[in-house]
Amino acid sequence: MTQPYFLGCPQWQHADWSSRLPPGRSPLERYSKVFNSVEGNTTFYATPSQQQCQQWRSQVPEDFRFLFKFPRRITHDRLLAGPGSEVRDFLDILAPLNDVLGPLLIQLPAAFGPEHLNNLWRFVDALPAPLTSTVEVRHNEFFNKGEAEKALNRGLRERNLARVCFDSRALFAATPDSESIRDAQRKKPRVPVHLLPSEAPPVIRYIGHPDLQTNRRFLAPWVERVGAWIEEGKRPFVFMHMPDNGNALPLAALWNELLSERTPEVNALHLNDELPQMGLF
Repeated sequence: MTQPYFLGCPQWQHADWSSRLPPGRSPLERYSKVFNSVEGNTTFYATPSQQQCQQWRSQVPEDFRFLFKFPRRITHDRLLAGPGSEVRDFLDILAPLNDVLGPLLIQLPAAFGPEHLNNLWRFVDALPAPLTSTVEVRHNEFFNKGEAEKALNRGLRERNLARVCFDSRALFAATPDSESIRDAQRKKPRVPVHLLPSEAPPVIRYIGHPDLQTNRRFLAPWVERVGAWIEEGKRPFVFMHMPDNGNALPLAALWNELLSERTPEVNALHLNDELPQMGLF
């Protein structure tokens, strides 16, 4: 059955997931039998071949959506300045996936500040229709409710683009008593949770607490918010991360269970429920 929203993880393959996913010809096909979206982090670090994209397309259903990141060399190294031919080449490679592409994720580094906003507007305005994008910022000026944030939000609204909401509060509430937690706390940004109301489908990236049940209180406000969006006819994107993403499936199952209690049209996930779920039940 079709979910009324898009749910996914930051990857479609992990060694710890093998026994939890349904059988299939490939990790992506198995993953797509449970989830209807995925963050395409792979394209941030390396561009696939067009043949690889054709193979990915053959492994997912029509309602699946990839949120691929633009390559690091475009967003981080060049800060979106003058990458025209590289963007065209990148989009040409992704072309076999066009019918299953969600908004392309423009993830910007902390070095991308208010002085670079014109780069962003030129970049998104040049994207060929019907492709669209969603924008994640990390510079502090975009979170202090001042003129820089107003300019960012105004430009996004004018273009009907979603501003990614990155929620790392649960992660930073954790005691750094393992290497996976310390590593995640070093690498993930600690920024306020700012939502931008718009007509574009919202995009939420949630980084969980390593103790599964502790996430309940951090997820509770999102249950209400996402449930309301669904009732309004929107199909938000929600991605569940963990410090160790081997534990992302139980977090996604917990989240979906909480959301289905509030919003009955949300369907259950079809994980292998015969195995323990990190205290889910």
